[in-house]
Amino acid sequence: MSLLFEELDYRPTPIGALSLRRRRELKLGVDILEIKLGEEHLMSSLFTASEIALAKLGLAELSGAGLDVVVGGLGLGYTAAAVLESLSVGSLVVIETLEPVIDWHVSGLLPLGPQLTGDPRCRLVLGDFFALAASEAGFDPDAPSRQFDAILVDIDHSPEFFLDPANAGFYTPQGLARFATHMKPGGVFGLWSNELPDDAFTARLAGAFAEARAEEVTFHNPLQDKDFTQTVYLARTASGSPTRAA
Repeated sequence: MSLLFEELDYRPTPIGALSLRRRRELKLGVDILEIKLGEEHLMSSLFTASEIALAKLGLAELSGAGLDVVVGGLGLGYTAAAVLESLSVGSLVVIETLEPVIDWHVSGLLPLGPQLTGDPRCRLVLGDFFALAASEAGFDPDAPSRQFDAILVDIDHSPEFFLDPANAGFYTPQGLARFATHMKPGGVFGLWSNELPDDAFTARLAGAFAEARAEEVTFHNPLQDKDFTQTVYLARTASGSPTRAA
């Protein structure tokens, strides 16, 4: 195998073949870690600005200490690691549907794995985020119906482009309303998207939450030598009483 490319792990999953790869980017002179699902590029260690921004923008909406946070989608771990950088975070539950991804972190195959698994505030939970979002029990298997201060999600490419067609129900008005019941009063929902802001989805969020907006995250793509813009959607539940599904 060439030193310019190494497949670190390859495993079949219910939604496609999952591959973790290390690739030498000759133009930049750096090694890049990539996760692929079938032919879909899920994540690259070269482009992490918006994944980190998802955590920082979401937590910036909150005050106080001992915040309870959920991250939906573990990936290379950048969103979870950025959450744990905040001293105001008391607990973090990371939901990941693909067991190999958790294994890569637990084994230390991924660079951020020891940081995440070594922080007592953080738990990596194997589960289907979207199924848990639609359930009454919610995201903490040890505390059914537990509510959270922030839930930050980076799984699908956008609210209209899903890794699994079964995820589509989450983004409907009914799905968002059910999901909001898992959040504390004044809780914050953050959602990553690979696309530019979608006014129709922002309006859909506003129908399920007390307030909603889209934040553009622009970063430089050194491979194409141009800027690229992704989106973090932010929504907040009403501060008076817990949101209830319609």
